[in-house]
Amino acid sequence: MLKTMKYDLIIIGGGPAASAAAVYASRKLLKTLVISGEWGGQSTVSENIKNWIGTNDITGLKLGKDLREHVREYEGDTLKVNEGQLATKIEVIGDYDFKVHTDKGGIFGTKSILIASGSGRRKLEAIGADIFEHKGLTYCASCDGPLFSGQKVAVVGGGNAAFETSLQLSAYCSEVLLLNRSADFRADDITIETVNRNLKISIVTNVVISEVLGDKFVNGIKLMNIETKKVEEISLGGIFVEIGQIPNTGFASDILELDKNKKIVVDPMTQRTAIKGIWSAGDCTNGLYHQNNIAVGDAVKALEDIYIALHRETK
Repeated sequence: MLKTMKYDLIIIGGGPAASAAAVYASRKLLKTLVISGEWGGQSTVSENIKNWIGTNDITGLKLGKDLREHVREYEGDTLKVNEGQLATKIEVIGDYDFKVHTDKGGIFGTKSILIASGSGRRKLEAIGADIFEHKGLTYCASCDGPLFSGQKVAVVGGGNAAFETSLQLSAYCSEVLLLNRSADFRADDITIETVNRNLKISIVTNVVISEVLGDKFVNGIKLMNIETKKVEEISLGGIFVEIGQIPNTGFASDILELDKNKKIVVDPMTQRTAIKGIWSAGDCTNGLYHQNNIAVGDAVKALEDIYIALHRETK
């Protein structure tokens, strides 16, 4: 019987974190396998990314293409890429000993794993929301916010992300409506107080967007009061949705510690999980902030630690 090859490292994901990790792993001559369903992560849907360091502006599709090409440049003896596959299960054999199963029937042995599987935005449930996504309805204020300079916009959500997005948008939008489906907020008190002091931001509670209005681009919303069921039509130019993320961690939920939001709990010093031999980086972790540049930094940090661990702890 042929013996199955055992990798030093398997990287799960195809976004900025996974791509950065793959480049670093290859340069460190770690025998690495990348399992990627697609490239670019959530950013592929962004029309104009202006905060990707080193590039004035780039589309999400171009970013995904660039990441793929950069990783593929290193493909060879030490780096292998399996595109179009998703990890479905991680089997723990022991410390620094795992098997990763994929939806294509693959089973791959490895000493270590970096989970950089990212997350997906929780979508706005309203009539027309799908039609106007990326046509005035967006899930990334950092990417798209400046496009709405001088316009009246709405932010949907009640957590820190929604409040911080509102503050960010108030710097260049004429008016910001912060819409929350209840009278209670998940944001911290200091952030709420800061928003309340901002004259450009109005908080509206106990409401939901029942319909997104527009022609080729968003030009308004129908806003329904949850208690009275009264519907009001409001004209505006953009909608920013901040109602949470859904991390892609289901395949590892039976072996790893997850927080209440199903994100992987990591040590922020090293990106290590509770299992020896498994690290995680990017949007699928319980890190406080999630952006492309942060994900890349987390992945590089993890790779440095992985390299040291494989040379010190597995000998």
